[in-house]
Amino acid sequence: MKLAFSTLGVPGLPVPEVLALASAHGYHGVELRAHPEEPVNPGLGPDERAATAAAFEAAGVEVLGVAGYVQVAADGDDAAVIEEIRTLIDLAKDLGAPYVRVFPGAADGQEDADVVAARRLGTAAEYAADHGVRILLETHDSHRTGADAIRVLGPVGHRNAGALWDVMHTWLGGEQPQETYAALSPYLGYVQVKDIASAQDTTPLALGAGVLPLAECVEVLSRHGWDGWLCWEYEKRWYPDAEPLAGLLGRGREHLSRLLNDSA
Repeated sequence: MKLAFSTLGVPGLPVPEVLALASAHGYHGVELRAHPEEPVNPGLGPDERAATAAAFEAAGVEVLGVAGYVQVAADGDDAAVIEEIRTLIDLAKDLGAPYVRVFPGAADGQEDADVVAARRLGTAAEYAADHGVRILLETHDSHRTGADAIRVLGPVGHRNAGALWDVMHTWLGGEQPQETYAALSPYLGYVQVKDIASAQDTTPLALGAGVLPLAECVEVLSRHGWDGWLCWEYEKRWYPDAEPLAGLLGRGREHLSRLLNDSA
């Protein structure tokens, strides 16, 4: 498996400094948070996109994915949601990223959430296929478990619509790693790892310092021969008092490497 980290952990950090961190600490890739407050977002022009892609290539670091904030099950007009996904796909293509992240985002009690999300993802997946990109529905908010996600992805039935396994949300949803893998394996793009103190305190911690079943997740993936990406999503942007990610990256890579060795 290859290792990456998300720029959610280093909010606002310029691309050259992100690449320096990845290179210094042995990470193969970076997930780019595609928010307007970040250096890389859908508002970048063609020259900026080309320069960003060139910087990653020169550093030998891959752009794992473009992490957007589209809510595919939310109330509203289909066309607006699909267009927002397309802008993320365009950015991913220009950066050479294989994946785009979207959220479910259904309202409480929204009975048609699965149908709405599947319809939109099915349409957007055709555009994604034409551009060599996969859209990944993250296990998050209204659809936080693998069982929730496949209620959407099963009906879509398109290779370019898949799943992003966030290990915190599936754990908070009461799902065991083996259950999540069984549900998501036909659709799995990559896995977001992290650690927290408890279900009540989700302040980000160093990997291995909290309660999330990271060893079990890695063991399940290894046992089934899965060889994709593990991406550390350290939620510094939402927890400004959390320890800076830069000082944790080396130990985090070492921890994941130990888990991979132990599970081999």
